[in-house]
Amino acid sequence: MTTVVEAGGPVIVGAGLAGLTAAIELSPLPCVVLSAGAVSTGTSTGWAQGGIAAAVGPDDSPELHAQDTLAAGAGLCEPDVVRYVTAAGPDAIAWLAARGAGFDGDGAGRLRLGLEGAHSRRRIVHAHGDRTGAELLETVVSAARRLESVSLWDHSPAREILTEAGRVVGVLVETPDGPVDLRTDTVLLATGGVGGLFLHTTNPLSSRGQGLALAHRAGAVLRDIEMVQFHPTALAVGVDPMPLVSEAVRGEGAILVNELGEWVLRNPLSARDIVSRAEWAQLQSGHRVFLDATKDPGDRFAELFGSIYATAVQAGLDPAKDLLPVRPAAHYHMGGVLVDLDGATTVPGLFAAGEVASTGLHGANRLASNSLLEAVVCGRRVARHWRDTRASAGTPAPARTYPDRPSWTPDPDVAAVRGIVSRGAGVLRDAAGLRAALHALEPHRAHDAGLVGALLVEAALRREESRGGHTRLDFPETAPLAGHVLVEAGATAGRTQVEASGSLR
Repeated sequence: MTTVVEAGGPVIVGAGLAGLTAAIELSPLPCVVLSAGAVSTGTSTGWAQGGIAAAVGPDDSPELHAQDTLAAGAGLCEPDVVRYVTAAGPDAIAWLAARGAGFDGDGAGRLRLGLEGAHSRRRIVHAHGDRTGAELLETVVSAARRLESVSLWDHSPAREILTEAGRVVGVLVETPDGPVDLRTDTVLLATGGVGGLFLHTTNPLSSRGQGLALAHRAGAVLRDIEMVQFHPTALAVGVDPMPLVSEAVRGEGAILVNELGEWVLRNPLSARDIVSRAEWAQLQSGHRVFLDATKDPGDRFAELFGSIYATAVQAGLDPAKDLLPVRPAAHYHMGGVLVDLDGATTVPGLFAAGEVASTGLHGANRLASNSLLEAVVCGRRVARHWRDTRASAGTPAPARTYPDRPSWTPDPDVAAVRGIVSRGAGVLRDAAGLRAALHALEPHRAHDAGLVGALLVEAALRREESRGGHTRLDFPETAPLAGHVLVEAGATAGRTQVEASGSLR
C-alpha cells in the first residue's frame, strides 16, 4: 500500500553538494531532501579531491576562467552560462566559507591556490589538501541539519517522478516503511553521474544515472549524454571503485611514464581527454602507465595529498619512492538533463542541478574542478528562482531517519551492464562496438542501469565525429560546426527517439 504525504514544498532528490546547497539557500521556505542512502554518504561530492575552481587570485579574473572553460569544452559550451558561473565563483567560495568550510590558506591570510590541467592560472581552492569534497559535504550537511525548513529523508530513493497532464505532481519514494507518494509540484534532481555504469570508475558504484532514468521516464529531454570524462589517473591497485589520484598531483610536477620510463605525453597537464587517450594508446600497445611523483612533489606528497598518500600506502606503495600504476576511469558526466540557467527542464515543475544536469558549462570536456563550482552556483540559482516564483510556503513533511540500513540497492542488471557499456563506450569508440553494445543492452532496458546505458550508447552512435570526451575511431575528425545530441522520450514506454542538432542532424 502506498502512503500519500504532502511534501509542503519542493522535493530535492539527492543529498550531495548541489541538492543541499539548494535546500540551504531556499530557507526559510521548506523542502524535503531525499537521500538514497544515509545522508552524507554515497555521493560523489565527498570523493572530490581536486578542489573548487574560482578566479580569486590577484592575477586571475572570471573572464580568464571563462576562456579556459570554453577552450576545454570543445565547442559545446553555452557561453552565457560559462560567463555566469565563472563570474559567480568568488561569491560561491565566500558563501561556503560563511557556512564553515575550512579552505586552505597560505599563512598570510590568502587562499592557497593550486594548478590543474588546462587552467591558465592557479585558481583551485582546496580544503584540507585533497579532502575538499569531503569538507564541503560536511559543511552543507551540517548547515542543512541546523535548518528547521529542511526535512532530510535517508534511505529513501526516488523511484518515479509522478506527472499529470505533463506536469510534476509528486515523487514515488521507496522507504523502509514502504512506498510513499510524496506530493509536490516542484522537484529538483541532484542525483550525480553515471560512473557506476563502467567497469573502471572513480565514482561511487551507486552513481548509475538514476536521475537520467527518472527524468527520461517523466518525458524530459536529455542532452549530450555520450560525453563522459575519463580521469587519466585512477590508481590501478585492484580496488572497485578505483581510488582517484588528483590532477593536482600533476599540478605539483608529477609526470606520466610507461614501464620503460618513457613519457606518455610531453604535457601531463593537457586536458583530461588528451591525457586519457595517450594513456589508452599505451595500454593498447601492451605497456603499463605510471604516475611518477618521486621527484615532484616527492617528499612533500604526504603533506600535500594526505588522503591519496594513505590510499597508496595501504596498497603497499610510497608515492615519494614508488611509481603509482594508473589508468583512465569514468569520472564525470558532462551530459545530462537539459536545463536552462534556472535549472528548469522541459517538464514543468522538474528541475536539475549538479552533475545530472546539462547546463552548458562543461560542453564536451569539463575543465578540472568546475564541477563543485557548478553544484554550488546552480544549486543556489535554482533556490533563488523558487523563492521568486513560489506564492506561499507550506510545512515540510517530518524528517525520516532509518539507521543501520544498506546504503543503496543494487540494480539486478548492473554487473552485466557495466561490462557492456565499458566495452562499447569506453575511451575509444566505433560503430561496430557501439552497435554490439546496444544489442547486448536490449534485454536490460527495463531497469535504470540498462536504460541509461542504452541511451548513452545510442547517443554515442549518433555523434559521428570526435569531440572532447567522445572519440570515434571511425570518425576521427571534429565536425566543422558543433551540434548537440538530444534524447527525447518516444511514444512507446521505455524507448527513445534521438535527434542531433547543428551539423550532426
